[in-house]
Amino acid sequence: MTANRPTAIEVKPMEDYKLLVTFDNEERKLFDVAPYIKGSWFGQLRDKATFDRVHIGGLSVEWPGGQDICPDRLYYDSVALHP
Repeated sequence: MTANRPTAIEVKPMEDYKLLVTFDNEERKLFDVAPYIKGSWFGQLRDKATFDRVHIGGLSVEWPGGQDICPDRLYYDSVALHP
């Protein structure tokens, strides 16, 4: 865990361009990527096969094309899931 915020350790693509992210503090959160899917760069994620190729990269999540989400944004702008 970093001093500022937890780090993503697992990611699973969900319906409607959402990501289920597990952090190293055992929190599970849902992050909505849909607002980012515009323009030519992030717009490539509109293709579901491309979107589904998300993986952990460094401190956050990324896609094979180089698109990524800021680690702080990924954690603080996601919605906590409660058991």
